[in-house]
Amino acid sequence: MKLEIPSSAEKILRVLEENGHEAYVVGGCVRDSILGRSPDDWDITTSASPEQVKELFRKTVDTGLQHGTITVLIDKEGFEVTTYRVDGDYEDGRHPREVMFTSSLEEDLKRRDFTINAMAYHPDRGLVDLFHGMEDMEQKVIRCVGDPMERFREDALRILRAVRFSAQLGFEIEENTRAGIRSLAPNLKNVSAERIQVELVKLLVSPHPDYLRTAYETGITGEFLPEFDACMKTEQNTPHHCYTVGEHTLQSLLKVRADKVLRLTMLLHDMGKPVVKKTDENGRDHFKLHGPESEQMAKKILRRLKFDNDTLYKVCRLVKWHDARPLPEMVSVRRAVNKIGEDIFPLYLEVQEADMLAQSTYRREEKKARLQGVRKCYEEILERKQCISLKSLAVTGRDLIAAGCKPGPGLGDILDEMLEHVLEYPEDNTKEKLMKFFEKN
Repeated sequence: MKLEIPSSAEKILRVLEENGHEAYVVGGCVRDSILGRSPDDWDITTSASPEQVKELFRKTVDTGLQHGTITVLIDKEGFEVTTYRVDGDYEDGRHPREVMFTSSLEEDLKRRDFTINAMAYHPDRGLVDLFHGMEDMEQKVIRCVGDPMERFREDALRILRAVRFSAQLGFEIEENTRAGIRSLAPNLKNVSAERIQVELVKLLVSPHPDYLRTAYETGITGEFLPEFDACMKTEQNTPHHCYTVGEHTLQSLLKVRADKVLRLTMLLHDMGKPVVKKTDENGRDHFKLHGPESEQMAKKILRRLKFDNDTLYKVCRLVKWHDARPLPEMVSVRRAVNKIGEDIFPLYLEVQEADMLAQSTYRREEKKARLQGVRKCYEEILERKQCISLKSLAVTGRDLIAAGCKPGPGLGDILDEMLEHVLEYPEDNTKEKLMKFFEKN
């Protein structure tokens, strides 16, 4: 087997070998190359000690010296070079207490998480596959190296990584590996919220975000997203739906493009439904005010998982307004853009479409026609450059002060009145007309 590797990575291998050391590219870059994917990083494993690596290359960074990792810079590009190692005991369920360097490639590969990540490659010696990673890739299987219970006890994050790799690659999780996940899912409490967040986002923006179902079935979401488990158990007896809340959520993830904000929005948009659910005397379910409830829950979840403020701000607003249904009329759409926010309105349209496509086909054509009409109105508003916020109002607070208005809260009220007028009559968004409006009122 011949893999194409970057010339800089090959240069590092050559330098190490010319100086009496073994060296291979290893892990995810080998896996992705075999699968025809473009690797994000090219990691190198070597028998050379960190000190020997530093001596051989002019520009290096001590990335993780205690774990034997040095970043070698070649033409401003960084390559992580790690010494073959054996991990000591994992006392906290995440990190080895100590690492011991070894001269054995086999010992180094043996400590890795999954067989598909435990392959090494050298341009001359070819593929080193001691744990049948190629076979598992052909069978599209995620399997632990060695004993799953041991691998997951060492590092609980591997539990979530198994599902994430499954979603990214469209692979099934092998039976014993799945059993180990189910047994040790509670160990995820040892993993930081930041690390869980990273894995969750990678899963959500993967080609198979609905594999979050596997995380539910194996008890993973119960540890960091119990609200989703409640959704999976909540029926929706209404003609508009044909799935539980959770299954509708999974279907909606598939219907929206692979963008972090959009996929998080679809994950969280109905989180409030189990809380607000009411069933009438005819057995029909109702979920009134689930949007605002879901917004509040989304805020708590995103904060709990340590998401940045910008993501939290956008996702929570989209969750809040996801069920707003403006009429396909210019005035109605201008008001909706102003209320929802011109920065996220295009995303809101994508959210609405995904939500609709994940519902039953009841009144589907009617819903589709309304949404198409709203989109058409929105495009016309943009084309005509109509005012939809104070930012594009033809009059500013300074103009009003210059005309004799006193600074203070009343100034904002006047601007809001002007904007309200312009949303109704966009042709009046000129300084001359608005100042006349001010004088009359």
